[in-house]
Amino acid sequence: MKLIPAIDLLDGKCVRLIKGDYNQVTVYPKMPLDMAKAFEQAGIETLHLVDLEGAREGKVQHLRTLERIATQTKLHVEFSGGLASRADIQAVLDAGADEITIGSVAAKDQPLFLEWLEEFGPDKVTLSADARDGKIATDGWLNETNLKAIDYITFYRKKGIKRVISTDINRDGAMQGPSLELYRTILSSNPTLDLIASGGVSSEEDIWALASISEHRSGGNGLYGVVLGKVLYEGVITLERLKTLSEELEIRSFKKSKRESGSKSD
Repeated sequence: MKLIPAIDLLDGKCVRLIKGDYNQVTVYPKMPLDMAKAFEQAGIETLHLVDLEGAREGKVQHLRTLERIATQTKLHVEFSGGLASRADIQAVLDAGADEITIGSVAAKDQPLFLEWLEEFGPDKVTLSADARDGKIATDGWLNETNLKAIDYITFYRKKGIKRVISTDINRDGAMQGPSLELYRTILSSNPTLDLIASGGVSSEEDIWALASISEHRSGGNGLYGVVLGKVLYEGVITLERLKTLSEELEIRSFKKSKRESGSKSD
């Protein structure tokens, strides 16, 4: 299970919202590029970069910041927020994003999203399944739909999506623990999905609880990764510990794979 730090961008700064509320913003002093470099130095390989203004306005706002991070680090950058047209996607990829994460268009214009999925492929296009009370939310989480998150994910999985980032909005930034049952339910219906959990991680114990979802399942991938935000920015998990924690998770995953291959050979 990968540890994936997030940088949420608002007014050019690193911020965190509480439960997606733009009126509850915490601004952090470190600039986005400096934060990205710090994550890279901590051994992190993947960064989740969120254009909050873009998500709210429906138009990408932070191309320059993306370009700086992509050119000045070796991080694999997942970019989300404001991707409303093919031109937006191309601009973001040209600026250095390795993946794009799309939510609002997938929820509101299914044919268009499927067109993008076919053109750019499932290795480039990740589905965002951000939900409040089990229903998909769009436009920077400002608007709610009647789409049930589980059905939404299962539909797009059948259409070829490989990777999904699922955020429980009620827990995001609230440091109340992740939605373990939500992720178990998603994976029970989609066992080979590369699922990334997001929202609510408040401690190292929460990370191990998420990792245990993978360990207690067979015949599937388990959790692909977990997005970390406030738990890092508030120093609950230090960057030094982040590095060793990543290594411990990798060792644990290797041992699990070895046990499973051994049982299959028997």
